[in-house]
Amino acid sequence: MNKQDRKVLACVDQSHFADTVADYAAWAARRLDAPLELLHVIDRHLERGSGDDHSGAIGINAQEHLLSTLSDKDATVARAKREQGRLFLNRLRERALAAGAPAADMRQRHGALDDTLAEQEDNVRLFVFGRRGASAETPQPGASNMLGRNVERVVRAVHKPILAVTEGFKAPERVMLAFDGTAVTRKGVDMIANSPLFKGLPIHIVMAGKESADAPRQIAWAKDTLTVAGFEVVADILPGDPETVIVREVKARNIDMLLMGAYAHSPLRALIFGSKTTDLLRAATVPTLLLR
Repeated sequence: MNKQDRKVLACVDQSHFADTVADYAAWAARRLDAPLELLHVIDRHLERGSGDDHSGAIGINAQEHLLSTLSDKDATVARAKREQGRLFLNRLRERALAAGAPAADMRQRHGALDDTLAEQEDNVRLFVFGRRGASAETPQPGASNMLGRNVERVVRAVHKPILAVTEGFKAPERVMLAFDGTAVTRKGVDMIANSPLFKGLPIHIVMAGKESADAPRQIAWAKDTLTVAGFEVVADILPGDPETVIVREVKARNIDMLLMGAYAHSPLRALIFGSKTTDLLRAATVPTLLLR
């Protein structure tokens, strides 16, 4: 498949956050001149809550009838969920087309979200999903920045860029790259330079963390690469904890979208030491393009 034919894949669930995901996906598809697909993954494990007695205290001839009844109920619930999902996706499709997506398709799948996305990856140019989903429709007090349960698992499962969006669409006008000189953020510089996604937008490059003798050379390469590609670039090396510095600069510079490397270490290391990616996603209040 030609690279230009690869799609923007928007992962949505039936929450009001889906509108924002569709809006950002339409924006990206329009900028990339790429087809858009809206994907709704239905969990295999459908919940049953009829209140019926499903205990073992039933008549000796009732077991077969009960199994048949449960099977019929499962089929009915599955059909209802598919139809509900189809109507939901069709509304989002119309929304995306109205927002300027050059083409929009929709698909429903049963299964685990991370497995489904990994299967789709070869045909995808950019994934888009919300940091919060249906499980966060009624957040607990103080959990306004709560990440959707699937975010880290999905990001680790795929290797294409992932745009994790916050609630409420705003077309990006200023973009920041959290640059650390590693291969993944250098790849991010090349992506910005060679992609139409951010053409015409000013790019802020920020290096933060411990002082490094090589940092000036690294950031000069990043700035020169983007300047030659036609971007207006602001590049700074700033001391301090990277998470603190980046969050501060995003607010101070009115940044609309952040680009950063994601989950460079193994899940085991993240379990022991914590994950800077997850911490920064929680702290940042703008959509974040995660580079893999």
